[in-house]
Amino acid sequence: MMQIYSANQYHKLDDFIGDVPVYLKIEGLNPAGSIKLKTAISLIEESERLGLLSTGRKVIESSSGNLGVALSMICAQRGYPFTCITDPNVNQVSVNLMKAYGAEVIVCDTRDRNGGFLGARIALIQEMIRQDPRYFWTNQYANPANPLAHYNRTAPEILQQHPNCKWLFVGAGTTGTLVGCAQYLREHAPDVNLIAVDTVGSINFQEVPKKRLIPGLGTSRRPEILDRDLVGHIEFVDEVETIRMCRSVALDYGLLVGGSTGTVLVALKRLWKQIPAGDEVVVISPDMGERYLETIYSDQWCDANFGSQMYQHAMVG
Repeated sequence: MMQIYSANQYHKLDDFIGDVPVYLKIEGLNPAGSIKLKTAISLIEESERLGLLSTGRKVIESSSGNLGVALSMICAQRGYPFTCITDPNVNQVSVNLMKAYGAEVIVCDTRDRNGGFLGARIALIQEMIRQDPRYFWTNQYANPANPLAHYNRTAPEILQQHPNCKWLFVGAGTTGTLVGCAQYLREHAPDVNLIAVDTVGSINFQEVPKKRLIPGLGTSRRPEILDRDLVGHIEFVDEVETIRMCRSVALDYGLLVGGSTGTVLVALKRLWKQIPAGDEVVVISPDMGERYLETIYSDQWCDANFGSQMYQHAMVG
């Protein structure tokens, strides 16, 4: 069987925060276009290894886009029918990619009690499983194979390529990347400062939910895999700041990054005075910006959803 591997490339942001070397770990250059390829491979392979997934089963998962694309690719390769339950915030490009790999895409537009869609998406999955037991839910929110992917691969890659890394900035979505990296650093590199970054309105580390429009970071239902004790410092970023940063990086560095990357870079800008000159910083960049051309990089979309906030003077740092 042909093996699909994720990318392990970095992009240095010169003069991003003075005399501090900043490296973006670019995960968007792999075949699935995001870090979720590692997650998808781990979810499927661990399920097969444990005897939970085999021929005749149908894979189902909830995703805001990137994991759905990655699972579509892996399921197509291994012969599993795949259904992705997503919501209206999904990028159309991601929907089209999933369908190109033969996946069924169901958009759930029912909001949960926290004003998001995740709880409703999961309820729909559970109902579909009751109706058809051939469905197998990989369950990225509770499956230990999610953080395991980043414990086994992402964190070791970073320390191998950047052994002098002193600061690691990681976004918190389903928290698989965050938890996996945090566990690895605690055991193998406790001197590395881990900074978790979440979006305002997510309930991963906050209690008050708020409507969010940019997929990738944050949840309206706290994932079971999240271990808050692993995280010492958390920064919360508003989506307007995310958009400004993404656009700034595109203009200043010629690099089109996704919303999660922009969010994490806002946090880095805020904290730069706490980082000694010369300390090496690695920022995980989960995906690129092409999937956000109709949202983050669209003036029309930004005006419709954020209005004058986009043009008020407020900056990070």
